[in-house]
Amino acid sequence: MRPSLVVLTDFFAVTNRALSYAAGLAVPLNAQLVLLHARYDGLPVPEGFGDRHSPQGEWKTDQALLRLAAGQTVPTEVEVAPAFLPEAVNEAVRRHHPLFLVLARPHADPDDTEQLASVVMDLLRHAPHPLLLVPAAGWDAFPPRRLLLAVDGAPFTFNDQDHQEVLSRLLFATKATLDVVHVTDDEQARPDKDAVLETVRDNDLVSLFAESQLHEVYSPTVAGGVLEEAARQEADMLVVVVRRHTLFGSLFHRSVTAQLIQESAIPVLLLPAED
Repeated sequence: MRPSLVVLTDFFAVTNRALSYAAGLAVPLNAQLVLLHARYDGLPVPEGFGDRHSPQGEWKTDQALLRLAAGQTVPTEVEVAPAFLPEAVNEAVRRHHPLFLVLARPHADPDDTEQLASVVMDLLRHAPHPLLLVPAAGWDAFPPRRLLLAVDGAPFTFNDQDHQEVLSRLLFATKATLDVVHVTDDEQARPDKDAVLETVRDNDLVSLFAESQLHEVYSPTVAGGVLEEAARQEADMLVVVVRRHTLFGSLFHRSVTAQLIQESAIPVLLLPAED
């Protein structure tokens, strides 16, 4: 069965490059696109779509979706769900078994990015599935050639084998390299380097991984350290392991994840994991 990428169409995809980014990844992944529109998504409403829940607004939305699908260079279908976003996403995942979801991050309006982070965290809780966030601007490299994986150094597991294969399939399709960053802040002791590497190897995220590809850095804030290392490595995509149920004091708790979502200048792939 041909894999799919489900693009959550909040209509920021109309005005930025998230949809074209997904279509570009679909080519080497040999995937199709599904444009999923939830009638009640909780996302910021762009100017001109304030009436989208009226009959006229819904017709306008449907026509825009069909035009988007027709303009893609890969097979694309449209799915409109009369439901709230987590419910719509769960149903789409059940139907299409996507490699990952794709969502556009709006321009750097603090209110919009904060609201988006809240929506994403809600999705991770209620519809945990790999999710790629694509910023509206600021990145240029495509396809991604340098990926940076951020981990917190503690063991983790995926409750779905398909989730742990996403990164390796993406690396194989794009011929990209992978480095790993672990950040130590003022509240965390630095773990053993081998222990950090084992958390990556144990989950088969990649088939081969060298010690030289691990970067241990100190930063007063975890999110700041991750973003600084991404810039230092000139990474094209940031991959973040996000724990669904987080113990107190773990590095990737909600505020850190939300900060990465809001501030990363490059696309961010979120991989939800169990503790």
